[in-house]
Amino acid sequence: MKLKIQVPFFIVGLILFSYGIAVAIKVKYLGVHPWDVLNIALYEKFGFTIGTWNVLFGVMLVLVSLLIDRTFVNIGTFINALMVGTMVDFFLWLDVLPQASTLMFDVLVLLLGVVIMGIGGGMYNAARIGSGPRDGFMLAISVKLGYSISRVRIIVESVVLVVAILLGGPVFIFTFIYTFIQSPIFQASYKVCTRWIEKLSNSINKKVIFM
Repeated sequence: MKLKIQVPFFIVGLILFSYGIAVAIKVKYLGVHPWDVLNIALYEKFGFTIGTWNVLFGVMLVLVSLLIDRTFVNIGTFINALMVGTMVDFFLWLDVLPQASTLMFDVLVLLLGVVIMGIGGGMYNAARIGSGPRDGFMLAISVKLGYSISRVRIIVESVVLVVAILLGGPVFIFTFIYTFIQSPIFQASYKVCTRWIEKLSNSINKKVIFM
């Protein structure tokens, strides 16, 4: 019965997360997350779409994670890998996102994107149907090498950022402070959504028992 609650949180979380990425990309000159910098750089250098590169890297990281430690890979991880990039492209194609304007407005737009990503990320992770391909990859590396997750994240995202810079990706101040802004929002969303899922699940279970 709990799955009936988890699935909507997972899907809505992925949609919000994808929308947040698309919003941030509209003002990418201010700097975006290292993985998005890489996706944009590859799109501008070799073609395809930003979402396509997102999907390709997602699938690749899932496959690598399966080889390292399949504990962190399940059906939700594959869905995440395929859905996020596809929805980012869809939102960019719709062209209903805020457009770049003045610097102050653009900073607000970027912060809005970061907040939406943080809320969405917390939601789909709270559903516990599957972590994202990048998170799963870093968790697998962390377990394999015995490093802390934060250390692995710093190393992986630093490598990704260096490659993105070499390819000419859009790097600016927000690229370096992205995680510091998003992480607290993600944490708060995760805690709130976890409580909601538990309460809703318990409520449904009680109704089933009394029936």
